[in-house]
Amino acid sequence: MLRAAGVGAGDEVVVPAFGNVEVAQAVTLAGALPVFADIDPLTYCLDPAAVAAALTHRTAAVVVVHRFGRRADIRRIHALGQRHQLLVLEHGEPEAPYDETAQRRERAAYLDAKLKGVRTPDGGDGHTYQQYVVRVPGNGRPDRDAFARALRAKRVDCRVPVKTPVHRLPEFRRNVSLPQTELAADETLALPVEATLTKREMQRIAAACNTLGGLLQPAF
Repeated sequence: MLRAAGVGAGDEVVVPAFGNVEVAQAVTLAGALPVFADIDPLTYCLDPAAVAAALTHRTAAVVVVHRFGRRADIRRIHALGQRHQLLVLEHGEPEAPYDETAQRRERAAYLDAKLKGVRTPDGGDGHTYQQYVVRVPGNGRPDRDAFARALRAKRVDCRVPVKTPVHRLPEFRRNVSLPQTELAADETLALPVEATLTKREMQRIAAACNTLGGLLQPAF
């Protein structure tokens, strides 16, 4: 799509660094330069203000990635695109059937009500909970990683959604300030909310998290 729109050598394309190395790779394959902008800490999608700050006279496009079942503020980013005559592309997530999404929302609502010691996700309008991503309080990645190991020892199948932001990878390393991206990479943890989980399993997840959460110093 970038090539078809005439984006190529000498152009810059604004992309997120929080996950999806494939997006930056696609920009490179088109011959353009990926420029990383920071994310909104609630949606984990591109922050329109950060996108605006990253624009230069070489910017030709913005690639918006919707994340974890939350959508980016696409209205504001499209407005930026119109103002600066930029191509705005969206990279979405597979849509789950309505019944599955409803069940995920039920399980997310249960965790929202029960969890202590971690920061639960901001539901927002239309959140489909492709992933239920919490923030683990503490002093950064060592606390989150220790928390995750302890949960797995209690048979809770959690995972770190973004282990390394793209701007930290050797092929895309940039000297750029992305504080929200860095913080999210160090603190986020995805907990299970699959539609197949039983009430007993949800209770076990909440109990395991709450037992461990009390051992950490709250950072919020």
